[in-house]
Amino acid sequence: MGKLFGTDGIRGVSQRRTGRRPGLQGGPGRGPGPGQGKKPGEKPLVTIGKDTRISGDLLKGSLIAGLCTAGADVLDLGTLPTPGVAWVTVDEKADAGIVISASHNPFEHNGIKIFNGQGYKLSDELEEKIEDVVLFGHNDVGRKTGGDIGKVSYVPRRPSWTTSTTWSPPSPATGRSAHPGGLCQRGSYTTAARLFDRFPKLQTDVINADPDGVNINDKCGSTHIDSLAAMVKAGGYDIGIAFDGDADRCLAVDENGVLIDGDQIMAACGLDRKG
Repeated sequence: MGKLFGTDGIRGVSQRRTGRRPGLQGGPGRGPGPGQGKKPGEKPLVTIGKDTRISGDLLKGSLIAGLCTAGADVLDLGTLPTPGVAWVTVDEKADAGIVISASHNPFEHNGIKIFNGQGYKLSDELEEKIEDVVLFGHNDVGRKTGGDIGKVSYVPRRPSWTTSTTWSPPSPATGRSAHPGGLCQRGSYTTAARLFDRFPKLQTDVINADPDGVNINDKCGSTHIDSLAAMVKAGGYDIGIAFDGDADRCLAVDENGVLIDGDQIMAACGLDRKG
């Protein structure tokens, strides 16, 4: 466990942390990592996505400022689940990816997750180097000027970003169209809805798709599954799916509203891959 990085990035109550250390969010952008291995004059590319928390734009703006000041270009992905940011980072051949989210935590919390160019979490050693930049100013890459500063791109999402890695669901044993009651958590609702709408035989009803910046994880998502279970059971659905705030994990309920936990989901995925 590092000074800033925990088990899954940097997390805390957003304004409390930024009020104490204004340079925190920009600091990771000025540290080592994205620019390593680049040729002279070649700018690294970093993707950034976020969930729907009200503090997300504030943190994103600070991070983009830090990255561009350090000479990195930024691809702003807007609101996108954590796995989506990792996938786009690899697909776009970016040097790093950043997610602004505090997962299942209340809205006043926020965090920064960083991926390498292969879409994986950073090593402990690299996280320590970033902490040294943020906390002590060690090995800061400096501030670029003129044409050396980075720029920001806002590229429309390609259809492949949300559809190419999904599976085609089998027809339900009942012979009727499947009705997964997708509790598409307020942090990931748009991507989840597009994914399920891709399948013509799959009728999806979405709930808790009304993000307002402060209602993420409020009585919904993978930590509050009771409402989904009741909906599935009362409505005669085949399955219900609940995502956490940044949709890097989910739980499910069966047609009787009974919880399908992570171990069961992993076992099913393993059996499917085994063929």
